[in-house]
Amino acid sequence: MIPQTMTAVEIREPGPPQVLRAVERPVPEPAPDEVLIQVAAAGVNRPDVLQRKGAYPPPAGVTDIPGLEVAGEVVRRGEGVHEPALGARVCALVAGGGYAQYVIAPVVQCLPVPASLTLEQAAVLPETVFTVWHNVFERARLKPGETLLVHGGASGIGTTAILLGKAFDARVIITAGSAQKCAACRDLGADVAINYREGDFVEATLRATDGKGADVILDMVAGDYLARNAAAAAVEGRIAVIATQGGNKAELDLRALMVKRLTISASTLRAQPIANKGRIAAALREKVWPLFETRGLKPLIHARFPLSDAAGAHRLMESDAHIGKIVLIAEQP
Repeated sequence: MIPQTMTAVEIREPGPPQVLRAVERPVPEPAPDEVLIQVAAAGVNRPDVLQRKGAYPPPAGVTDIPGLEVAGEVVRRGEGVHEPALGARVCALVAGGGYAQYVIAPVVQCLPVPASLTLEQAAVLPETVFTVWHNVFERARLKPGETLLVHGGASGIGTTAILLGKAFDARVIITAGSAQKCAACRDLGADVAINYREGDFVEATLRATDGKGADVILDMVAGDYLARNAAAAAVEGRIAVIATQGGNKAELDLRALMVKRLTISASTLRAQPIANKGRIAAALREKVWPLFETRGLKPLIHARFPLSDAAGAHRLMESDAHIGKIVLIAEQP
């Protein structure tokens, strides 16, 4: 029996973590080509923090409830949906609404929970795996044997990039801000870990590649990192910008790009059309999902919080003390 109301977390007003509060909301109804998921767990991501602060509003027509990735069971299907079956365990990328006991998701953005993973582990996959696959493998065209430089290697995106980079036989270099984070990234498979507080990542990257530089750079910092990325890149290198934690503006000598024939791409995921996300999901199902069994891939979860303590999860994320993902556990009705 699906109840009429559910517990959800809303943002009372833009502000610090304590503006997140648990409230009662109506259980949403799936439209055609959508499914209703009873949420077991939801991933916490940096865009959720930005939304809470008022800096990343949801797209038009999307719920104000934060949360971009979930895992749980399909409990209702909209018109035209025949698969997945009712009761199927899925994880899903959503444009909002994940911090709740129920959420609707476009069926094309749902993927089966890998047999080797728990629902908690599956819940922290979509936002990061979609992002890494789209930017590193599709847009930046990482190939086996190439070198991938990942900034923020201990973050959710960073740890996912390490796992996928190694699974596709790339050499992975990461930057992180502490010895502990660097060690954790090496344990995940990173070939080289650079503590950016203790040295210049450009010099270290060139040294680690015998002067060649990184073929692909995944950058969530931007700002003054952009020019430094160009210096750390190999000839024909590709720089993928996915966030601007270090600033929205950068000064860049375009001659550096021209001499090395560099490519810079930039994208966000949330505002892309459903058809685009469905295409990415189909590629993941074909090329990445089998690796959870054949390569034993598992996401790294740093901490778990009850849905009612979403504020605590956000405090941890803003402390920058986590290594890997943070997950919310939805209390069942």
